[in-house]
Amino acid sequence: MDPEHSLGRPLLTEQALTGQIDLHCHSTASDGILSPTALVSRAKSAGVTLLALTDHDTVAGIDEAEAEARAQGLTLLPGIELTALWGRRVVHIVGLNVDRRATALVQAIRLRDQLRRERAQQIAERLEKRGFAGALAGARALAGEGVIGRPHFARWMVEAGYVSDSGKAFKRYLGAGKIGDVAVPWPDMVETISAIRSAGGAAVLAHPLKYGLTRTKLRALLVDFCAAAGDAVEVVCGQQNPVQTREILSLLDQVRAPAAGPRGPLLASLGSDFHQPDQPWRALGCVRLPAGVEPVWNLWQTDANQIQ
Repeated sequence: MDPEHSLGRPLLTEQALTGQIDLHCHSTASDGILSPTALVSRAKSAGVTLLALTDHDTVAGIDEAEAEARAQGLTLLPGIELTALWGRRVVHIVGLNVDRRATALVQAIRLRDQLRRERAQQIAERLEKRGFAGALAGARALAGEGVIGRPHFARWMVEAGYVSDSGKAFKRYLGAGKIGDVAVPWPDMVETISAIRSAGGAAVLAHPLKYGLTRTKLRALLVDFCAAAGDAVEVVCGQQNPVQTREILSLLDQVRAPAAGPRGPLLASLGSDFHQPDQPWRALGCVRLPAGVEPVWNLWQTDANQIQ
């Protein structure tokens, strides 16, 4: 890791940990509905005192979010959710407390921006061949200055009257195996983790239970993530079943003993994965860590003032 950007450089105040903590959410800089300003304001109203803005493959919303966080008296960790590959499977790695100007992170974002532009073009071409004229222009208008993703195509299809809701757009046209499902050669997980850590951030495996993996494959993913110098795992993402939480904790216990090594065990993170206000299961500040785990925010605490 670049010594100029070592983990733990900014310390959190006690005030930052007095309320709700949410370390995974999205704004209009990627595929969220709220602007960074509106997102931070909503988080404050929900009792959040420590928030990480983690837009997909971009940090474009951080400056605006930081300004609003200062005005609201809320602590904001600059973050990002980078798309990566584990073998042939797409996984998401959240970077927390990153230096967004670090060379490695800037290069990682630039590459993904190019890949996303190329994918958007291919999705639009496929949709237009099926009679959905104007797909790219429609998705681009909804994305604004943000990166274009499949949710923008879905929203455009709803607004254009082709489907009744975004869920149907994914089910019929944009989901896995459908015409809008374009394979992308994303950078691999090891390279992605390295970029985050070179930018002084903590690398967190996002929503591990949402990849549709068997228990054996999920354990293999956790082992590889740990071996690649990953820092933490999202133990809770949105309002999930307690059985699911116990499942991921059980797998982490299995990984800790053989794979932790001198770095120590993987830490625990959490987040709502908020995208829009009408999804109460992903409401800002709706998540809490279970007892008995070491939270990722201890990386930014002094030894004398760790809070769990």
